[in-house]
Amino acid sequence: MLKKLIGSNLQELQEIALSYGMPKFSGRQMADWLYKKKVGSIEDMTNLSKSFRERLSKDYCVGVPSCLSVAESKDGTKKYLFPVESGGAVETVMIPESDRVTLCVSSQNGCKMNCSFCMTGRGGFRGNLTAAEIISQYLGVDEMDRITNTVFMGMGEPFDNYEAVMRSIEILTSDWGFGWSPKRITVSTIGVLPSLKRFLDESKCHLAVSLHNPFSEERGEIMPAERAFPVADVVALLKQYDFSGQRRVSFEYTMFAGVNDSGRHCNALAAMLSGLECRVNLIRFHKIPESRFSPSPDVVMERFRDKLNSHGILCTIRASRGQDISAACGMLAGKKA
Repeated sequence: MLKKLIGSNLQELQEIALSYGMPKFSGRQMADWLYKKKVGSIEDMTNLSKSFRERLSKDYCVGVPSCLSVAESKDGTKKYLFPVESGGAVETVMIPESDRVTLCVSSQNGCKMNCSFCMTGRGGFRGNLTAAEIISQYLGVDEMDRITNTVFMGMGEPFDNYEAVMRSIEILTSDWGFGWSPKRITVSTIGVLPSLKRFLDESKCHLAVSLHNPFSEERGEIMPAERAFPVADVVALLKQYDFSGQRRVSFEYTMFAGVNDSGRHCNALAAMLSGLECRVNLIRFHKIPESRFSPSPDVVMERFRDKLNSHGILCTIRASRGQDISAACGMLAGKKA
């Protein structure tokens, strides 16, 4: 099987070039073709010698797979399905707005976290994605050149696949890669503490924490990871860092009728986040098969939002996108819509 060039960093590409007797700068030329010019084959790398391309093609390919299917929502959201080496497929969601195009990418094939309100967790865990498979999601969508920002909020827990996610961010932000500002990238997590601390120390990207309930016992009932990584410990760690500058931290809070949408929950959430520069995004629950949860009514969500704002916690209600093609939050399952 041919090895993939996609997912390699500059040093690795330089080492590949040297191994074929080529000058070191050929590695940067390959990076330019892969990540800036976005070629589909080694043959297209025309400033490399023909003999080098021929030899390289015997061992390597670019490695971006064709998507298996594309579904488009009535609101313009598109869901792409990409094959992965661990079997099955993962989903990538493109969300267009007036002046923005957001790409929501997956980091794992399935998920170990088993949150009871999420379709991805129901399907079990089938493997981590490689950096090549993560970067291929960017290169494989029609809107690649129009992407303004990206969120690691698709299938999987990004900090359960930390090395590959950070390798992907290196490619996205390096001058030899896509050259993006870290401010264009948000990584979401349930709060995997060891990797979260590394991320805060090693990255300048934005952070989103899936919170969903401020009470530990109640959160543990819907998010088993609470037992290993209590949200109180997550917030305590975040309060050691400065989010008053360019980096942001937000908290994702999916609202379930009669479960986490009361005044008691709102007050506890405000108390927990007091003193932390952050925002809370309220998310409508999107019904999934055989779920015991129901979405909170709009009036309840609006009351919750207004009360948090009155406590000095910036809070908004996130618009639902792509629900008709099962592309909204918590609905990704690695299958055709």
